[in-house]
Formats: sequence, C-alpha cells, structure tokens
Amino acid sequence: MKKLLASLAAVVALGVAAPSALAAGGELPIDHWPEKRAHELAALQSGARLFANYCLNCHSANLMRWNRLQDIGLDDAQIKDFLIFGNQKVGDLMTIAMRPADSKVWFGKTPPDLSVITRARTSFEYKGTDYIYSLLRGFYRDASSPTGWNNVVFPSIGMPHVLWQRQGPREATIDRVLPVVDEKTGRETMVREVSVYDAAGNAQVTRTPLTGHAAESFEVTFKAADPAAARQYDSEVADLVAYLAFMTDPSGAERVRIGVWVLVFLAFFAVLTWWLNREYWKDIK
Repeated sequence: MKKLLASLAAVVALGVAAPSALAAGGELPIDHWPEKRAHELAALQSGARLFANYCLNCHSANLMRWNRLQDIGLDDAQIKDFLIFGNQKVGDLMTIAMRPADSKVWFGKTPPDLSVITRARTSFEYKGTDYIYSLLRGFYRDASSPTGWNNVVFPSIGMPHVLWQRQGPREATIDRVLPVVDEKTGRETMVREVSVYDAAGNAQVTRTPLTGHAAESFEVTFKAADPAAARQYDSEVADLVAYLAFMTDPSGAERVRIGVWVLVFLAFFAVLTWWLNREYWKDIK
C-alpha cells in the first residue's frame, strides 16, 4: 500500500536548496554509496518499489516513463500491478496528482522533480549518489525542529524522515569542535560541543573550552535501538539510490556495455590495420 499520508508530510524535499554550511565549517559527513548496486537487477527493482511507495506522492519524475522499468527486468503487468498507483498507464510519465501551486502553498516550497536528482546533486566535492545515500541515512530526531527531524548532511532540513519506521529509532551523537566568539571581549576561542539526541529528539549538550590550536571538526555517530533493522534500512537506501541513479540515466548501463565492445573492436581493427600495412609495404621497403 502506498505510504501516501507519510509522504505528504514532506514539507521540503531532496534538492530544494543547497545544503546549509555546517556551523563549525567542517566537511559534510558523506559516505560512499555501494556502486555495485547499480548493476544488480534485484537492487534496482527494490529501489523502484521504494520510490513508488514512499517518494512518488510528493515528488514527480516527469522525465521518466513507467515502461522504462522494463530495462530493469519488469514486465508491463508487474509495473501496473505493483508500482502504478491510480489510473496511469504503463506508457505514461511518472507524474503526481499534486499541483506545484498547491504544494507551494501547503509546504512553502515545491518538492523537486527527482528525474535527474543524482546528477543535480553532483558537485566537485562528492557524487550525487553519495550525497543522497548519506542524506537518507543522516536523519535523527530533533524535538526543536518544526517537523521533529533534522539531518547531519542537510542541517535544519524541512523534509521529515518518511522512512523512519523502516529504520527504527536511534540515538545520535554529534561531536563538533568550533570557534566561539565572546560577545564582551570579541575574543575567539575553540570549544568542543557534544550534542546527544535521544530517540525522542531530546538533546543534551555539553560544551568544553579547548586550549592550544584545536582544528575545527565534525563527527557523528548513531546508536540504533534495532541494529538489524538499521542495517536492513541502509541496504534498502542503497537500492533506492541505485534506482534514482538509473532514472537519471536509464541508458547508461547499455552505453557502457556497447562502449566496451566498441573498444574491443577498435583494438582488433588497429592490430589488423597495422598487420595489413606491414604486409603491403614490406616488399617495397
């Protein structure tokens, strides 16, 4: 069944705006997405199922047609029976019923189309697939947030964790070393700030002044109430990112396959041309 109500709670979605810089000036905690998932049909099909059930209610994919899922091993009957919600046809684009004007009124911003989200999130610092993989695994409860959620990759994110039931509750510990300026003296000192958010989002913050030349840093650790569920969730997120990467470039795998054979042919043809050239000129020389 579609997770419609959960998805409609998303107020701001992936890629609405660039992630705000960390207060400590540290690097974003980006993890590497397991790229082998992009070549596994089972992973792509699992990702398509998660996308259709959890994402394709607030987010559209207007550049993608349902029948392109045939490229990941699904037939028309499977697409229609298990993935399409409503009266769409297999040849239709992956549109949603929610109008952009309405979503802007309800949520403040229109959730972005996810057709090419992995490409849109690619930067000089990280791949788009790594960013989304880290973002979807970076949620934690924050009682001070309007949605009750926050994210270590996208601080103050407006999108709630719609997949939280699959991941299960967990505790987050954010350990930062950052500069603090005294309002009276204007002097800057380094402080170590450790924020521990329990499963309900209540925070305990401790600050310890540091001496010497401490460098800014940002570290985060999670303690899951159900480690097995958390590991399964990480695997499912990897599948979802694999599908998003496929949707960004559906013909990418086919191009790579063809490209390999083209290179093999060119190598063979180069050897053949060299041999013919040698045979043609050997008597003249």
